[in-house]
Amino acid sequence: MVPTTVSTALADRPVAGTVCLEAGAGTGNTTAGLLAAGADRVYALTDDPEHARLVADRFADAGDRLATVEADLRECPLADDSVELITAHALCNLLEPVALEAVAAELTRVAAPGAHLLVDDYAPPPEDAAVGRLFAVENAAASLATGRPALTFYPSSVLRAAFSAHGWTVDRELTLLDPVPWTASHIEAHAEAVRSAAASLSPTSREALLAELEGVLDDIEPESVGEMYGLAMRY
Repeated sequence: MVPTTVSTALADRPVAGTVCLEAGAGTGNTTAGLLAAGADRVYALTDDPEHARLVADRFADAGDRLATVEADLRECPLADDSVELITAHALCNLLEPVALEAVAAELTRVAAPGAHLLVDDYAPPPEDAAVGRLFAVENAAASLATGRPALTFYPSSVLRAAFSAHGWTVDRELTLLDPVPWTASHIEAHAEAVRSAAASLSPTSREALLAELEGVLDDIEPESVGEMYGLAMRY
């Protein structure tokens, strides 16, 4: 099944017959959309071994139309000028600014002249959004554990500028979700990310973070808030 956000983002792009890269494949939802739209070959790239296995299993019948690649996007193993359409669906919010710049450079390197790039992501949530408190705790836990935040929500103007600096021209922006539904499963996934990061910390820091997390979870409920936007660019 292809999520509506993915099918909407792909609808006005020439996918059929192209070589595509799903940058940050996750569970392969955009790969599903690309294959369904007739892509000749899809490289589903992720740095998560579990996601790589999941995508390979999910599309086992795709044959040589799919190559699952386990690699860091900052060092993409694909050749220069080798990809005609690139998707980055809900990827950039996982990249801190330094990593965003490195990924933008690598996506540009592998893009063929005239390539299309789709960048779909979440705008910064409103200041009064309850999920914002959860994201703040997640960022605190990740920063203590790894020295990097887990989430960075960029306005569309920032991502426009980041890719324009590498020669991309934005030819379309649309709203994919408004508001964004943050469900109970989303809340639990972000809470689990806090617990996972906290597990590597000292007992004092771990206990403080988990206490803060429980306080947030006591107050938070599923809510629909914020926006997901879709940028389409040409190289």
